[in-house]
Amino acid sequence: MKEIHSIQNPTIKNILKLQDKSRERKKSGLFIIEGKRELSLALKGGYTLKTILFCEGVITIDDVKDFITDQTEIISVSKEVYQKIAYRDSTEGIIAVANTKDFTLEKIKFNTTTPLVLVAESPEKPGNIGALLRTADAANIDAVLIANPKTDLYNPNIIRSSVGCLFTNQIATGTSEEIIAFLQEKNIDIYATTLQNSNEYHKENYTKASAIVVGTEATGLTDLFREAATQNINIPMQGAIDSMNVSVAAAIVLFEAKRQRGF
Repeated sequence: MKEIHSIQNPTIKNILKLQDKSRERKKSGLFIIEGKRELSLALKGGYTLKTILFCEGVITIDDVKDFITDQTEIISVSKEVYQKIAYRDSTEGIIAVANTKDFTLEKIKFNTTTPLVLVAESPEKPGNIGALLRTADAANIDAVLIANPKTDLYNPNIIRSSVGCLFTNQIATGTSEEIIAFLQEKNIDIYATTLQNSNEYHKENYTKASAIVVGTEATGLTDLFREAATQNINIPMQGAIDSMNVSVAAAIVLFEAKRQRGF
């Protein structure tokens, strides 16, 4: 088993690049996962762990064995090195370098004729994307489609804020036009959350194949989704403001859809 005791080691420098730079992740097809729960979910989601680095002062080799496959290199690192590469303040002593997946629409497969899908148009903040993925996992929906993403989905902040739900959801990205065409091809009704020409969300029927579309809090949805929608919907607001956090809005509508479906 290899050991690393210097933060100047090329492997450590490469890990820091993968954490900090989207360009490096895209070029190499690699990204960083930190934490036991996240690693477990990644393995269940079919991700390949190329390298595992662990700090023996924090976690035992017996605990690390749960994550080892025939394709995994194991490296023991000193506490100083681990503290340098650990992204989270509270840490569990284990980090992995994993292979990315292809988030193309062609990869999406539905096991039902009435899928429930969440679409997020142009999300930018990693925290919001992570929260949307947590919401999607909690509602156990069929897919999350992200139109025109402004942030690399393998950003460590997304993995952290999603508490590993990046690995539990079926995810695809594309342009707004591509995603609309995909939904129409699959005969999935589009419900766009917007104030313009909309109906109250709880008055719609989501028991058929349905896509709930949310936009950013700052600009909302583009005309593309509003015009392609089967029905525009809104969440009635009773306070002084006319919008709420995008993941909260998504949760409200998704769980209404689940309620209608008997779950």
